[in-house]
Amino acid sequence: MSRERKFYEAVNEALDLCLARDAAVYVMGLGVPDPKGIFGTTVGLAQKYGPDRVSDMPTSENGMTGICIGSALVGMRPIMIHQRFDFALLAMDQIVNQAAKWHYLFAGKARIPLTIRLIVGRGWGQGPQHCQSLHAWFAHIPGLKVVLPASPRDAKGLLIAAVRDDNPVIVVEHRWLHQTYGEVPADAYETPIGEAAIVREGRDVSLVAVSHMVLEALRAAEFLSAHGIEAEVLDLRSIAPLDRDAIEATVRRTGHLLVADIGWTGFGLSAEVITTVVERAHQALKAPPRRIALPDVPIPTTPALSKYCYPDAWDLARAAAEMLGHHDLQLPNRPADAKLDVPDPSFTGPF
Repeated sequence: MSRERKFYEAVNEALDLCLARDAAVYVMGLGVPDPKGIFGTTVGLAQKYGPDRVSDMPTSENGMTGICIGSALVGMRPIMIHQRFDFALLAMDQIVNQAAKWHYLFAGKARIPLTIRLIVGRGWGQGPQHCQSLHAWFAHIPGLKVVLPASPRDAKGLLIAAVRDDNPVIVVEHRWLHQTYGEVPADAYETPIGEAAIVREGRDVSLVAVSHMVLEALRAAEFLSAHGIEAEVLDLRSIAPLDRDAIEATVRRTGHLLVADIGWTGFGLSAEVITTVVERAHQALKAPPRRIALPDVPIPTTPALSKYCYPDAWDLARAAAEMLGHHDLQLPNRPADAKLDVPDPSFTGPF
């Protein structure tokens, strides 16, 4: 049975189901038992399962990650939560040198069933130290799986799959998705890690997107459709492993590729997607591929600069149209009061 749930409610359901199913699962992180519960995603869990299984933690990210790894080695299934992606940087040694390596170092006999939820805190003037999208860093590390749900349904399914996985999974949530809604099954289901999903079919251009940029890609596809251009939108969902077959297949259908990422442009996910197509299906390309992502500068704090930093649906639609030779395409006007440092109120759902 499916019913509508908001993204944050879907995450809360996933945590609840995992805690109820397996006594080895526990949740910890800064602010987990607070009344606001990590943007609503952990509300009520401490009261239901007690402080031994749902707990706060000291501001000692490296040390506490080490504790999670140790407990995972002896059979626990920890879920560690960071309210900001940036906070996990204090635990890079534990994540990269320890959690990612034990399965390999001990010939597959050691398991680290560790899930780390990292929330991208874009906007509201948080600036260069509190809203970085560094998912490509973790995807670069063998031994780590990295998923980025864009819908409430996948938020629940990918998180459950991550908790049940026997090795470390990084779950990246974009803060602006928490209030979106969509159909979410009531049962405990898994969204397969490593499988992309076509969320809109098209014939003219492939918009390959991840996380919040999936919503921007869907809006861009609507703009383009009004002019007879049908864009196919591929939600990657997982970037390690990366569904290269799905990427190749969509480009073979359309002949055009535009990649939309929430991270920086240089040396990032968009480059990996384009390289995949060039290596596998360059003969299918009818025009050079393009990418839309953050400019290679620190994230600004002031809204006066942020409006030049973050790409949106208008940028995607314009780039796709130019790729197809429609240089004079008339797009709807971007709202005069649009602020790229706060969530777009029209992005609610369903998606």
